[in-house]
Amino acid sequence: MDLAHVAILPILIPMIAVITNLLIGDGRSDRFVGLNIAFAAMSVLVAVLLVASIILAGDAAVAVYPLGNWPVPFGIVLVADRLAAIMVLLTAVLAFAALVFASAHWYRNGTNFFPLFHALTIGLYGAFLTGDLFNLFVFFEILLAASYGLVLHGGGRNRVRPALHYIAVNLVASSLFLIGVALIYGTTGTLNMADIARVSAQLGEENRGLFEAGAAILGVAFLVKAGAWPLHFWLPTAYSAAVPPVAALFAIMTKVGFYALLRLWTLVFGEGNDFGQNTLFVLGLLTIAYGSLGVLQSKALDRLASYLIIVSAGTLLLSVAYNDPGVTAGALFYVIVATLAAGALFLLKDIIDQGLPAEAQVLAVSLEFYGDEEDEEIDEDQEVSPTIPAGTALISCCFAIIALLMAGLPPFAGFLSKFIMLSSAFDASNAPTAATWWYTAAMIISGLLVLIAMVRNGINIFWTSMPEEGIQVRVAEIQPIIGLIGICVLMTLFAGPILDILNDTAALLHSPQAYIDAVFTSMRNTQ
Repeated sequence: MDLAHVAILPILIPMIAVITNLLIGDGRSDRFVGLNIAFAAMSVLVAVLLVASIILAGDAAVAVYPLGNWPVPFGIVLVADRLAAIMVLLTAVLAFAALVFASAHWYRNGTNFFPLFHALTIGLYGAFLTGDLFNLFVFFEILLAASYGLVLHGGGRNRVRPALHYIAVNLVASSLFLIGVALIYGTTGTLNMADIARVSAQLGEENRGLFEAGAAILGVAFLVKAGAWPLHFWLPTAYSAAVPPVAALFAIMTKVGFYALLRLWTLVFGEGNDFGQNTLFVLGLLTIAYGSLGVLQSKALDRLASYLIIVSAGTLLLSVAYNDPGVTAGALFYVIVATLAAGALFLLKDIIDQGLPAEAQVLAVSLEFYGDEEDEEIDEDQEVSPTIPAGTALISCCFAIIALLMAGLPPFAGFLSKFIMLSSAFDASNAPTAATWWYTAAMIISGLLVLIAMVRNGINIFWTSMPEEGIQVRVAEIQPIIGLIGICVLMTLFAGPILDILNDTAALLHSPQAYIDAVFTSMRNTQ
């Protein structure tokens, strides 16, 4: 198969899944669970094929797919380079795990769970693969529209209020997105990212200010979606209110903002351009500080996991602002580990909640986030698979590994990712600078605070609140958690080859001429 055609498959498969679900109807029927898991598994296989194809095709290989064969910049183009392919694979793996977990019972809590779930993945895949700003906006809206329905899945007053905040904030962010896109189009005359990179380098002084204003407004919209301080206020309540498999999939959504910032920053502004760099660096520090304090004060796992996502968002923003290929490679390693570990923690929280007595949950967090009538009905539902003896030992091991991953302690991949980022920061030219020390302090202190918070919550859960009979774990629920953690362990064992791939990915990002040449070559081929 032509490499370019592989780029469209990650979008086509979930699109077919949505259409199929709408045609067969009755989204809460058990008959179609296997079919939806099969669609998610196909997305994983296609994402693996996309990554493998691009890596095997050469260091600078880029798959460009002009939809309808219309020439750029008039036509829509999908561009899959190494970064986009890796983000698509990360999304596919997380979505597969979340869908398997949801198949145990969560999909029955509301209507149209499966079509909304697949629609959200369409938006995520499209956002990573699109090559122009307007369709980045379109795919953002697709994923947001689906997420509005998913965050309300299960209903109840405690989900409606944070969902409305989430919707309102994202509508404002979408408006800013459109304003930024309009200003950039007004000054460059194009929305194709590669074409913007070419034209922006030739802009006169009379248009430069307006172009940078558009880029700044666009950056604010991305920062809202990334959960950066002080635009993060919607995130903890919305994520902790969502049902566990939805919250697990949401762990990738803030990374879309990180991806968009990294893509446009390296493509349009490039090396030697410090536009917005100091602002982004300060915001990254403040986001890490706020998220770390939030982690420390969280007494419930879902709130803790939400603040961990804010910490990871700050870490990634700081890494983008550092603007060094080695740091970027470490950040790409970190984004994979942090996303999978956060997703696993959201899922693990649900299993722990099912086993803890109600009074322990009351002590852990305000009742408004726990135990509505629907939850009690679900606990009485039929078992989907045999229970596992010694389930408490199993989930405590999972919790301990997630804690080490999120805190960045050895021997797991979380430590390796932070070590790579810090060592690269000290290896950069003119290092160490004041920024290097701030960067190092943020990494170390945030890791320490995360460790304290995880240990405290672990003691509260497993030593003081756990029932004597332990927790009965369903196989269908623990499998995806073990799978996500297992990938993080494999990344530790095969860190060398993976880091080689990520180093090449970061080098291409910071020297984007291959990306630009690939898009312009496709333009000539289609004319």
